[in-house]
Amino acid sequence: MWDNNIKQAVQYLQHGKIIAYPTEAVYGFGCDPYNEMALKKLLDLKQRPWEKGLILIAADFTQLEPFLQPLTCELKTKLFASWPGAITWLLPAKIKVSRYLRGDSDKLAVRVTAHPQVVDLCRQWGKALVSTSANISKMPPATTALEIKDKFAKEIVYILPGKVGDRQRPSEIRDALSDKILRN
Repeated sequence: MWDNNIKQAVQYLQHGKIIAYPTEAVYGFGCDPYNEMALKKLLDLKQRPWEKGLILIAADFTQLEPFLQPLTCELKTKLFASWPGAITWLLPAKIKVSRYLRGDSDKLAVRVTAHPQVVDLCRQWGKALVSTSANISKMPPATTALEIKDKFAKEIVYILPGKVGDRQRPSEIRDALSDKILRN
């Protein structure tokens, strides 16, 4: 159904570009989490301080494992009970994970997405994808491809056509070790 569009998106990601794509609630910006230049460009585009970090989304937990410290069975059970879905968890990151992803923390924000098109994107991409709302920091996020074209036409080379999900707000963010809710 959307296979050709996803193949195009993957090609842009492979070349270090930032793409836009629909998520559960809003459009998101994404890039290759291993490409430092793309991460910096994304933070600059959003006018977001690197200290805040970014979120990784994935089709399944195995795509997130390369970024994370080993987790206990108890912790995995808690995560798997909430995924796929709109809960983003802060988990201990491996030391090698880019500071642009972690921010000024030793933890990384991760989520297994429930959006079918994004699941397919992550599967065809073959790894986790950076996900941050499509906006300038502290401004309302874009909910349509047209909004992205209007505001970011010069910076975003590819917009994956599709519909955002039914959620009214971006994902909840929780610290997996303390259970503290950081964004609701």
